[in-house]
Amino acid sequence: MKIAELNVYPVKSLSGISLERATLGVRGLAYDRHWMVVDQVGRFVTQRQIPGMARITVRLEGDWLVLEHPEAQPLAIALARHDGPRLTAYVWDDACQALDEGEEASRWLTAVLGDLRGSALRLVRFDDGHQRPVAARYLQGEEAHTAFADGFPYLIASRASLDALNHELQQKGLVPLPMNRFRPNIVVEGASSFAEDGWREVIATKGHYRFGLRKPCQRCKITTIDQANGIIDVPGEPLQTLIQMKTQPLRPGAYFGQNATLLEGAGQCIAVGDWLEAIPTSLVAEC
Repeated sequence: MKIAELNVYPVKSLSGISLERATLGVRGLAYDRHWMVVDQVGRFVTQRQIPGMARITVRLEGDWLVLEHPEAQPLAIALARHDGPRLTAYVWDDACQALDEGEEASRWLTAVLGDLRGSALRLVRFDDGHQRPVAARYLQGEEAHTAFADGFPYLIASRASLDALNHELQQKGLVPLPMNRFRPNIVVEGASSFAEDGWREVIATKGHYRFGLRKPCQRCKITTIDQANGIIDVPGEPLQTLIQMKTQPLRPGAYFGQNATLLEGAGQCIAVGDWLEAIPTSLVAEC
C-alpha cells in the first residue's frame, strides 16, 4: 500500500492543509496542532462548540501562519515568535504550557466566530519547551508526546475504509463524505477496508520511518460538520452508520482510523506516494 494523502492542521479544529511531503516529528507532522483556540480561562475550543471554525482556512506562507475568513481581512502570525505571554491551556484533562498570540488575534477570532458563552476567544501556540506525554496505558514500551491534538501525534486512515462507509451511507440515500470529515494526517490506499484496525505497526518500505498504531479513533460530532461551510446537513451522520457497522465490535461508539505514534524517523521526510508495509498485531505478538 502507499500514502495517498498527507494533511496538517496547524490550528486545532480550523481547516487543514494538504501536503505532498512533510517532516516527521515526535509530536506529529511539522506544525500540526501547534496552535489552538481557547476561551478566557484557557480551555480548548473546537468545532464541537463552534462549527463555524471550519470556515477559517489556514496557510503556511514563508515565515507566517495566515488565517483567512470570508468576512475578515487575513490574520498573519509569525511562525518563529517565542515572546508571547505564557499561560496554561487545557486539552481535555491535560494542562499544557502555551504562549498567547495577543490581542489582535483575539479580536480577529472573536469577530469572525463570536464569543463562547460570553467569553472572548484567544489564539495560543504550544510552548516548544513543554512536553505533553501520550497516556502510557496505550503505548507499547515507547515514549510519545504530542502538541494540541486530542491525544496522539498522528491519525492514520484508509481510503478503502471511507469507501466502505460511503457505500453504507448511500444505501441510506445519503451523500458520500470526503475524507476531510475525519481530519487524518496520513491516508493510505491499497489496503482492504478497516484492515488498519488489525495493524500494530506501519513501516516505510525504504526503512526511513515507522509508526505504532496504538488506539482506534473514536469519532465525535465534528464528523457531522461539512468542513467547507461549517453546517450540519444530516445530524448524527456518519456517527450512526459507523456504530451500525461495528468497526470495533468490542467497543461502544463510532470508530474510524487509528491513532499512532512515531517509533522511528524523527526528522525524516514523509511523502505522498511512499510505499508502506503493515505489520499485523498477531505477528508482532509472536516476535
